[in-house]
Amino acid sequence: MATTRQAHTVWEGDLLKGSGVVTLDSSGIGSYDVSWPSRAEQANGKTSPEELIAAAHSSCYSMALSHGLAGAGTPPTRLETQADVTFQPGEGITGIHLSVRAEVPGLDAEAFAAAAEDAKKNCPVSQALSGTTITLSAELV
Repeated sequence: MATTRQAHTVWEGDLLKGSGVVTLDSSGIGSYDVSWPSRAEQANGKTSPEELIAAAHSSCYSMALSHGLAGAGTPPTRLETQADVTFQPGEGITGIHLSVRAEVPGLDAEAFAAAAEDAKKNCPVSQALSGTTITLSAELV
């Protein structure tokens, strides 16, 4: 069964001096301030589209890797995934780097590296962002 999730943003003013609030409607977990400076300079307590993409990508990747590992008979004990989304004003998103540290009993480094790459390629968010270069660092601990 397909699902649809919703969020909305209310923006006031022009790009450089304006600001907005993005609300996560489906979950109802909150509303978050956004602004151009929080996107192109320092966050200063506000979020950005890139941070929201990083959250989506790190969670989707973790789910995909967990699913793949469990399907191969080696479920993970713990996955810690970070997504770094790079935004260059005037160019856009120039790359995403995923870093994962994993505890997977009974799995060797080679099999883990293969599973990590497969999850990078096949997680739905990676597929949605296929126009962007996505790199990966994977560490089995």
